[in-house]
Amino acid sequence: MDLQLEDRVYLLTGATRGLGRASAEALVSDGARVVVSGRSEESVRATVDALDALRPDRARGVVADNADPGTPAALVAAAQEAWGRVDGVLVSVGGPPAGRITEMTDDQWTAAFGSVFLGAVRLAREVATVLGEGSAIAFVLSSSVRQPILDLAISNGLRPGLAMAAKTLADELGPRGIRVNGLLPGRIATERVAELDAAGGDPEAARAAASAQIPLRRYGRPEEFGRVAAFVLSPAASYLSGAMLPVDGGLLRAL
Repeated sequence: MDLQLEDRVYLLTGATRGLGRASAEALVSDGARVVVSGRSEESVRATVDALDALRPDRARGVVADNADPGTPAALVAAAQEAWGRVDGVLVSVGGPPAGRITEMTDDQWTAAFGSVFLGAVRLAREVATVLGEGSAIAFVLSSSVRQPILDLAISNGLRPGLAMAAKTLADELGPRGIRVNGLLPGRIATERVAELDAAGGDPEAARAAASAQIPLRRYGRPEEFGRVAAFVLSPAASYLSGAMLPVDGGLLRAL
């Protein structure tokens, strides 16, 4: 299938590792151009170098934090300076700290709200002002949108609300021909999931137990998620909007 991505330009936040990085690689491999952001200059530079190795002069990098109100403008400026257009954005953030509701402090909730929720809404809202018909916004959310994950209380609290904000934004932007969707990753073999598996002291046992709950009996690979994200952002998915799409090997039990 031709995803019609050649020379289209996408912004990707939190894209120096994990799901954001895999999505950037999928987009670039199919001909898109990307602006990737991360909080470390070293990681941003390494990511741009890796993307250039896939296809030269297809990537730019911006050191930025989603919680910073100046981030959307910086990303848009980088894309317009390099290529004169923006065709979409993948809003991805690192997971909030693990822990139970009875353990998490007000400061932890407030910090997570600023990056995971408000930062994501701000990015989508401000980037939408420069998007035209046929553009797309995708939020990297979590399977916690539909069912809680043990010991991830903050994610369980914030992700469902962000999913509803994305659904609302699909209603608001649809008349302009802008699509908005959410992606719900399950257990994908990223650095973040490896950290969660290691938290209990026996990562191999944790992975085996989690895999046993997945119908495909294995963790997903980042590139498997990245290909789905590239499709959802692409013109090939031109009638897909307002959807929350699980990428989880069948993990979620709800329809």
